[in-house]
Amino acid sequence: MSGDERKLVDTSGDFQYVVRDGDPVTDPQWRSCRLIVTNKRLILATNGSKQPIPHSNITLPSDPDDLVPDGGTGGATALEVGNNVLLVDTPNMDDFETEYVRATLQGEVILARQQAVVGGVVQEDAEWTKARFQLDDDIIRLQFPGGKSMAFEIEDVGTIETGTSTVMGQERDVIEVEHTDDEDRSVETHISGMDHHTRALKTLFTRVIEDREDDYELSEMESQVLMALYSGVSPFEMSDFVGTTPDEVEEIYQKLLEIGAVDEVRVRTEVALNAQGRNMASEAMSEK
Repeated sequence: MSGDERKLVDTSGDFQYVVRDGDPVTDPQWRSCRLIVTNKRLILATNGSKQPIPHSNITLPSDPDDLVPDGGTGGATALEVGNNVLLVDTPNMDDFETEYVRATLQGEVILARQQAVVGGVVQEDAEWTKARFQLDDDIIRLQFPGGKSMAFEIEDVGTIETGTSTVMGQERDVIEVEHTDDEDRSVETHISGMDHHTRALKTLFTRVIEDREDDYELSEMESQVLMALYSGVSPFEMSDFVGTTPDEVEEIYQKLLEIGAVDEVRVRTEVALNAQGRNMASEAMSEK
């Protein structure tokens, strides 16, 4: 390894190619290997050989089962490498995909636009700048030039949006990440960078949100309450705002507590939206 290359994951496992040059492999075979992830590449090490794959050549597919012939991934992690698809299985590691994403991002210099949106209001003076990305103990930290930094819990991410925009003179993919700041305001941090950075970030944040979602269907009144909380309506003013009784509002709060959409602030009087609730409220507003 070169002087600036750091080993971040080293575990035993198995891999197999299920698609080569765009064609399904007729009889794919698992091969035992040592899986090494550095800040620059993935290395599949077998007896007597090493197969290095740069992170820039790897894509984590959004629908991996659609890429894998004959029955899907079976719980393994699918990786797209050009016109090839391989599966990686790590019995000693619960979630290789997440660990791989962490490794590809850890310590990397990305592009960030801090507080691009505050309380739903676009901040025209927010500028793009370089930032070093760290993810430790589920806390995301962005270190900016001059010693400035920001941090937020990854579980505090409510919604993400993806798109393209002109960033520092180039058309780039952008990920808009909603979370709260130190003043408990809903803000958006916009993140971009090289293609493999944005792919990894999208996978990371999407996994967080998907792991938190369930199949609960909001009633019309529950949607109204969530949207009102999202818009800043005080819990004490909720019954008048949505046109129902205080008792019904209390029942809705209890249901929202049960499904994890709000956090209790004071018993029977006040609640506050959390990341899951902000995500649900955003979806409810999108449907209106």
